[in-house]
Amino acid sequence: MSTTSLPSQFVLALASLQRVALKRVDRHLNIHGISFTEFIVLRALAAEGDHTLRRIDLAEEVGLSASGITRVLAPMAKIGLIKKELNPRDARVSLVKLTAAGRSIFEDASRTFEQGAQALTSSLDSRQMKAVTEAVALVGR
Repeated sequence: MSTTSLPSQFVLALASLQRVALKRVDRHLNIHGISFTEFIVLRALAAEGDHTLRRIDLAEEVGLSASGITRVLAPMAKIGLIKKELNPRDARVSLVKLTAAGRSIFEDASRTFEQGAQALTSSLDSRQMKAVTEAVALVGR
């Protein structure tokens, strides 16, 4: 039987945390009819001054492949959270724009997300949360 190194334990713990966090946060966001991935898409678009990103830049921002972002965006466009636009300068480039309805859902979901994050981290004090946040940020560089 082999022992698992500390770096391996760290990565496995992060993966486990991700599964638990996504499951719990998804439960909270479902009341708005969106998933965590859709929330992250709305968040990325809301952060832009004109609420618009190139589809490929949005995929990069949320950590999805080009086909993955297409699968996420299709139902979001269908229910009016986002709209797809053509780039006036380059017809080969597709743009994704946050709609007013998407902005409204995002604002409501942000409050719910915050409540879910509070519930998820309730067993940690601020020092512990800061230490974990800093460690994860270092690994993600």
